[in-house]
Amino acid sequence: MPPAPHRATLARSVRLLRAFRDEQSDPEGFYRLLAADTIAQLARYVTLDGAIVADVGSGPGFFTAALRDAGARCVGIECDAGETTLHGPPPPGTVLGTALSLPLASGSVDACLSSNVLEHVPDPWRKGDEMIRVVRPGGVVFLAFTNWLSPWGGHETSPWHYLGGHRAARRYELRHGRPPKNRYGQTLHPVSVGAALAWARRRDDVTIEAATPRYLPGWAAPVVRVPGVREFLTWNLLLVLRKVR
Repeated sequence: MPPAPHRATLARSVRLLRAFRDEQSDPEGFYRLLAADTIAQLARYVTLDGAIVADVGSGPGFFTAALRDAGARCVGIECDAGETTLHGPPPPGTVLGTALSLPLASGSVDACLSSNVLEHVPDPWRKGDEMIRVVRPGGVVFLAFTNWLSPWGGHETSPWHYLGGHRAARRYELRHGRPPKNRYGQTLHPVSVGAALAWARRRDDVTIEAATPRYLPGWAAPVVRVPGVREFLTWNLLLVLRKVR
């Protein structure tokens, strides 16, 4: 069933940002809401019914399931076996593999999606290169990530990451009696909006279809054009690339 048309309204932004408060207490509800919104965004750039889509960093499979509900043939790729079973059995077609060397042939998918995974890999642009590699000419790379200097850049250690990632992690451990899931320099790495745009512009085999704050209203899109300011206000960058050859 095709997703409802996506509208980047203020009401939608408020709904999503409020949902972030429930990420820890109701992860299934939160990720189902985010997955539905993301697949509706993706559907603006590719017809999903019958499309072959790779979900890179698929985790428990919420996005994979939403893609299949939209009619896509989806393969979920996850490097951590434990993540795939956090909320029950993983969706059929989920495979173990690394984003730095995707277990897919070049030009084998119509779209390659990655939601909030880029900041968790040690070599983000190698991952981006791999996503482009596996997409066929005319296909789409849909890459969204939380930029480091955004209010949520430190994930559960925010906003103390503004004082340094290691310091924020130590503060979290002292307060909660356990280290954060996302450890700076290990499983959480600083990625910037500027670096993402520079990487995309260096590629001569893709065009930039969209570069916009993922969770903000459509009228906020121009902030991505303002160096410095965009690192703090974008919150989460959505980069949509069209492969041209």
